[in-house]
Amino acid sequence: QVQFLESGGGLVQPGGSLRLSCAASGISFSIRNMAWYRQAPGKQRVEVARASPGGTEVYADSVKGRFTISRDDVKKEVHLRMDRLNPEDTAVYYCNQQPPVAANWGQGTQVTVSA
Repeated sequence: QVQFLESGGGLVQPGGSLRLSCAASGISFSIRNMAWYRQAPGKQRVEVARASPGGTEVYADSVKGRFTISRDDVKKEVHLRMDRLNPEDTAVYYCNQQPPVAANWGQGTQVTVSA
């Protein structure tokens, strides 16, 4: 059974930073594109960053230059470093394969950016 367990969210002031982590199990992690997604209140879930097994990184325009995705294929983990956060980054953040598998969404981790 595939599981993704996200952690690291919280409340942060505008301009602050957070580092999210995702631990994967039950998946051939090293051969998968992995991605972070987010869902803001009242909006659809969208991809924010992805990392290929070869190290290629792709970012949504809204986070480019502020967020950095990384992966550890030995530990089966993917991380998202988020800098210069702003209120528009408030959302529940999820990790999943890319393209995502609907049955594998986890609980996500809440990120709230507020003064």
